[in-house]
Amino acid sequence: MTHSAHTHTHTQTLVSGEHVRTAVAHCVATLSDAPSAQWHAAAGPLEWTCWETLEHLADDLLTYALRFGLAHPSGVPRVPLRTSTDRPQGPANVIFGDETAGPQGLLTVVEACGGLLATVVDSTASTVLAPHVFGASDPEGFAAMGVVETLVHTHDIAQGLQRDGSPPEDLSNRALTRLFPDVTLTDSASSTLLWATGRLETPARPRRKDWRWYGAPRGQH
Repeated sequence: MTHSAHTHTHTQTLVSGEHVRTAVAHCVATLSDAPSAQWHAAAGPLEWTCWETLEHLADDLLTYALRFGLAHPSGVPRVPLRTSTDRPQGPANVIFGDETAGPQGLLTVVEACGGLLATVVDSTASTVLAPHVFGASDPEGFAAMGVVETLVHTHDIAQGLQRDGSPPEDLSNRALTRLFPDVTLTDSASSTLLWATGRLETPARPRRKDWRWYGAPRGQH
């Protein structure tokens, strides 16, 4: 079955802090209680380990939130924090988890960063724009980016941990509608989101190699 994913009107809040929290709760529930040794495995198709990928997710959520801590975020290309890596092939982050706290500790970091993003997007005026490499976006757009990062990287990590990390349908549909106006919903919203982000291929849809999202406020795509 093929049809458009665009079922929400522009007057509705399509993605809010509530949805960021729900995505993070899905992440925590999916990845909790896996043996520590499994966290050194590669996360799905990525070169990063499961641990590194979860650190990257926390870093994404935090840095998205920090943009809206500024009085005038549109004038600052990025919050100039120092980034570093634990190894040459690892992600460059501004934050890292305390390994002595284990995977559950790192999931706590993700929950805290996600909660911060959820709070700031809900408390920032919808007309405020902040920079992003794919173009300036509003709080709803950054909430959707947080949802996409959380769902997709949870799926990556779940593959490495040999668990089912399928993204929830409602969150997937909201994220697709907000950030991927060029993508047609085919079969399920979750499989379409994984295809849109280069994680999945089908006989009818080759794997996407150069994918992006569109964060411009709705109505400006």
